[in-house]
Amino acid sequence: MKIYEYQAKTLFSRFGIPVERNILCYTPEETIAACAHLNTFHVAVKAQVLAGGRGKAGGVKLAHDPEEVRTIAQTILGMNIKGYTVDQILVSEAINIASEYYLSLTIDRNTKSVILIASQTGGMDIEEVAKTSPEQICRIPVDNSIGMQQFLSNRAGFFLSDDITVVRQTADIIQKLYRLLIETDASLVEINPLALTKERKLIALDAKMTFDENALFRRPEIETLYEPDAEEQKERKAKEKGISYVHLNGNIGCMVNGAGLAMATMDVIKHFGGNPANFLDIGGSSNPQKVVDAMKLLLSDLQVKIVLINIFGGITRCDDVAKGLLEAFRQIEINIPIVLRLTGTNEKEGRELLQNSPFIMEETMEQAAQKAINLVIFH
Repeated sequence: MKIYEYQAKTLFSRFGIPVERNILCYTPEETIAACAHLNTFHVAVKAQVLAGGRGKAGGVKLAHDPEEVRTIAQTILGMNIKGYTVDQILVSEAINIASEYYLSLTIDRNTKSVILIASQTGGMDIEEVAKTSPEQICRIPVDNSIGMQQFLSNRAGFFLSDDITVVRQTADIIQKLYRLLIETDASLVEINPLALTKERKLIALDAKMTFDENALFRRPEIETLYEPDAEEQKERKAKEKGISYVHLNGNIGCMVNGAGLAMATMDVIKHFGGNPANFLDIGGSSNPQKVVDAMKLLLSDLQVKIVLINIFGGITRCDDVAKGLLEAFRQIEINIPIVLRLTGTNEKEGRELLQNSPFIMEETMEQAAQKAINLVIFH
């Protein structure tokens, strides 16, 4: 779960992490009033979308007078940034920047711990810095049983600067970031850039946070911030219907029963050179309506060119799946090929139900995957 910059900065402030004065606006007129409230027209106007790369897309600009503020606001509002339409902007007082750093805390799956990442190069994609200048990045694992010890935050501070004033401020911010991460069940807290002003004060000029959705039940104050995008809404609706669904970027839609088989199916598709469009598990006790719901979900993805259904009947009965597929054809207009591998409990009955149907039947998972890939090429 992601939140907007202005929401993250509100949490930062609550935990004592310094941020610049800012006001959220929805219209060009509101930006003028915001500048008057801030008592300055030397401001940064920043698009608020749940995506990175706003600056490169033209969604972050500096203004110096009322007319410029209005013009920039009119330009940014309504802009499309990585599929998101900008309908709110943050007006922030401009800061005299002497240096920019990068600071974050995230979950490292390899060490099974929080990891502190600091870089002397802020304002850039950390992935690009890691690729071109890895010596400018410091990574410090944090022992979960002990937490963020002072010497660890000091170490990161000295990595960024040899100015003891900056080191102490950095260490203090890191301690507060760690407490924020733990107390909100965040999976990432990131400041990029962490700006050092000419007055030698550190300020978080940007704020990014993501959260573990599985922990939202115990963080109701965080859950109220959740604004799911179209794909996340689709995943939520699928979950309500008992379907596990994750959208990917391929063109072969997958419907499978069982998470392990679903993973194996995607692996086989990739092995033979195809690209799965999703992970979709209808579960081990499917019913015909669930199959209908799953088919509707698959066909709502315009990238899907072929559907591959891989059913291994254990608890799931193949005849139930067959009934669901036939009902789906009655309810939905399906104009793309569907490859089906159906084996296991009541396999014979399921296949008899599907005789003379438009499904392309295959015996094995490998054959079904290869057939789906070949159909994509010629579809």
